[in-house]
Amino acid sequence: MEPQLEHRVTDSVATVVIRHPEKRNAMTAAMWRSLPTVLEELAQDPAVRALVLTGEGGTFCAGADISTLRGSPEEAQGLAVRAEEALVRFPKPTLAAIRGHCVGGGSQLAAACDLRFAEEGALFGVTPAKLGIVYPASSTRRLVSLVGPATAKYLLFSGELIDAQRALRAGMVDEVLPEGELGKRVAEFTRILASRSQLTQAAAKEFADGRTDRDAHWAGQARASGDTAEGVAAFLERRQPRFGWSVPTSG
Repeated sequence: MEPQLEHRVTDSVATVVIRHPEKRNAMTAAMWRSLPTVLEELAQDPAVRALVLTGEGGTFCAGADISTLRGSPEEAQGLAVRAEEALVRFPKPTLAAIRGHCVGGGSQLAAACDLRFAEEGALFGVTPAKLGIVYPASSTRRLVSLVGPATAKYLLFSGELIDAQRALRAGMVDEVLPEGELGKRVAEFTRILASRSQLTQAAAKEFADGRTDRDAHWAGQARASGDTAEGVAAFLERRQPRFGWSVPTSG
């Protein structure tokens, strides 16, 4: 089967699967190019309330398909950065579900997600030093924001792999699950995400990512939405809230 990105939507959760098992789900140039388009399509779907990025089988993503670097490494890196930035801009919560290798461009994609859950046995690495590549400034800053400058330098300088427990301690992942439990936990957690206020999530995502000029905007959205009144009423009445605000689409 041709290397490709597959996606589906089930119970308000979109799942994007990196599929290139012959090369540990390495990303080809065509796959990097297609990811922003897939994400834009899913962002415009009002049924989607959260997104999971994962890999086919027992591997998340081993990075870029090295054969794509033989022509123009700069062009290949540009494709990866554009895909990464499209993932950062996705307007709803994103979660990377990681098994096996999460290396190079795979780590870029995982870091661009809001959250990262990993299975025991997963391995993480940021490997441009093995190829003489200058890691993009935006990707470096994102890595530093996750793990701090010391661990970011360790990973970037050495290209060494770290295990899931060390990644958890460093802040590179949010949860580590026993083998065989990742799918169940991701399904459970994304159901929780889908039940929560999209207004709260969208504002929190902007603020956590460093946006500093939208306080008045979000205060106005909160006043107009009625979500706060609904949330308080649901709590007092001991029922599930029916939040009305949703992420606007451009279509």
